[in-house]
Amino acid sequence: MNHWSNWKRLSPGRIVDRMTDRMIGQRLMVGFDGTTLNNDLKYLIDTLLVGGIILFSRNIENPNQVAELCHAAQDHARSCGQPPLFIAVDQEGGKVARLRAPFTEFDGNPAISNKDEATYFSTTTARELIQVGINMNMAPVMDVAPTNSESIMADRVFGDDPDKTARLGTIIIDQFQKNRILAVAKHFPGIGRTTLDSHLDRPFLDTAANELKQTDLVPFASAIRHSVAGIMLSHVVYENIDNAWPASLSPTIAKKLLRKQMGYQGLILTDDLDMGAIKKYYSIETVFHQIMEADIDQALICHRSPDMESAIEKMTAMVFDSSKVEKRSRQSLDRILEMKAIYLGITEN
Repeated sequence: MNHWSNWKRLSPGRIVDRMTDRMIGQRLMVGFDGTTLNNDLKYLIDTLLVGGIILFSRNIENPNQVAELCHAAQDHARSCGQPPLFIAVDQEGGKVARLRAPFTEFDGNPAISNKDEATYFSTTTARELIQVGINMNMAPVMDVAPTNSESIMADRVFGDDPDKTARLGTIIIDQFQKNRILAVAKHFPGIGRTTLDSHLDRPFLDTAANELKQTDLVPFASAIRHSVAGIMLSHVVYENIDNAWPASLSPTIAKKLLRKQMGYQGLILTDDLDMGAIKKYYSIETVFHQIMEADIDQALICHRSPDMESAIEKMTAMVFDSSKVEKRSRQSLDRILEMKAIYLGITEN
């Protein structure tokens, strides 16, 4: 039994059962400012009880500093009687890589063409992440970009072949997870066809559902067969699946398509809810109503703002207002804690 084995105990001086608070807070993965365990990061961990943090360039100076930050954050979670944190980063290689030299720099998916290259990237990256205390990578990109398109993902994908994407992507998933890094396949159900950047605005895609199944969904189906720890939802509106909501807010896509039809039992995450595709069109209350209805496990808010507190308030109200929502929230918490048990080594008393 390791030092996380007593995570269910209450913090000193607490006289209330915090299971409901945990059940809510664990469903947030948040960004923050600073390069150390400052007071605000402590607050996110010990008061909002967040389940994870995600690092960006603003949080990174060098390997020693990252290691000190990650270890201090985990120590603080442990001191509060909390389960260990998911500590995530986007380390795809190429255009999207938060950790730069002296970390090993790669050219990204377009430069990976065979098993050896995929294995070298994933084993090297996993080793370097583990060394500094990062345990989740928001990778690999499993999108497929059609040839001669103006895809926003052209410089981040393996190419236009779903089978090649599935083959190389699952090698990376297997190696990450073999080395105790949770892999997160993205961006379900596929954004390789889109030309509008969801960081800026809300894309719509009118591709037939059957065509998506034969192409875009192929790599994700393979990732599911390889027990990928997490799948990230895109902010695209897929008009022939759900013309009312982007995937990241859609019960039809998250619960019906991904969970029920494709049989996925791992973690479902949103992309960053601060992106223009969401921020421009939906209130934070609407966003988290949809997330709870869709049984999405973790929501990403990557910039510090009052939205984090508002999200907690909305989710808490929904849990107290509905026994069905409470039951589903406990199931989501179970999935989160199961992944933490597998990859972070916690055990429950």
